[in-house]
Amino acid sequence: MKFKYSFIVPVYNRPNEIEELLDSFFLMEKNIAYEIVIVEDGSTISSEKVIEKYADQLNILYLKKENSGPGDSRNYGMKRANGDYMLILDSDVVMPAHYLLAVDDFLIKNPVDCFGGPDASKDNFSPIQKAISFVMTSFLTTGGIRGKEKSIKSYEPRSFNMGISKKAFFKTGGFGKIHPGEDPDLSIRIKNAGFKIGFIKKAYVFHKRRISWDKFYTQVNKFGKVRPILNSWHPQTSSLVFWFPSLFILGLVISLFLLMLGYSFAILIYLFYLLLIFVLAAIENKSFKIGFLAIRAILTQFFGYGLGFLKSTYYIKILKKNPKLIFPELFFN
Repeated sequence: MKFKYSFIVPVYNRPNEIEELLDSFFLMEKNIAYEIVIVEDGSTISSEKVIEKYADQLNILYLKKENSGPGDSRNYGMKRANGDYMLILDSDVVMPAHYLLAVDDFLIKNPVDCFGGPDASKDNFSPIQKAISFVMTSFLTTGGIRGKEKSIKSYEPRSFNMGISKKAFFKTGGFGKIHPGEDPDLSIRIKNAGFKIGFIKKAYVFHKRRISWDKFYTQVNKFGKVRPILNSWHPQTSSLVFWFPSLFILGLVISLFLLMLGYSFAILIYLFYLLLIFVLAAIENKSFKIGFLAIRAILTQFFGYGLGFLKSTYYIKILKKNPKLIFPELFFN
């Protein structure tokens, strides 16, 4: 049977997340045809029993394969899907009831071949999840690169909430072997192939980000390492925005040095910025606790990303090293 939409969800050892995601499908628009393609990426903790629970209620294609990473798993699912559009989700998201309707309405008026939407936090998320969600989505912390209406020209859809037409998928070959970074890399290649990219503000997902502070640092550190690699592959995408976390760190070190010499102006700028983060996060989440946690989250984000970015820039840009040899943890075979 032919469907207009195929949801593509790779999963690795997260059956509980898959169950939460599948629950959200029951609230969605019933008049739009879709299938759900779940790809078990060599998990040792299988989602099969969860899938069986929903098999009679939802149209699910359940696929199993050896572990080869989320990008390759998405490609595996898209090759076997029956939809005209592939809606790619991470396993740790939950959709609002209007998600598919928002996508369908947008594509009827704007028939693009690649698109994405924002992520948001839900009321029942933990304080840490809400703080991390704030710093990962706020213009003050990411410069809008994760999807704002004013930054569509440079927008790169992310695989936690991304759509691709079947035509664009087969034209570009889908996701590459790098991870993280496989989603902006594909977005750039889709744009270079002449396809249009869109941003659907109403098609947001609730992104749970089941993560600790240590895991968050590791994640953003990898993001920082990946960006100079992507910039070397796609020089036209280089931007000063990507340097901001690294410059933040360097400026903070200089500010502390000046403070020891009796000059406090520079450090006051940093304190004002952190105070602004606290106020905005506290107001948005109606919680002083989340405001304080947002300060920790932004420092973790900037130090993790900034140090990773500087290290990668040194090896890739200055020493001209092969990224696969220097950072093998960022690539799947």
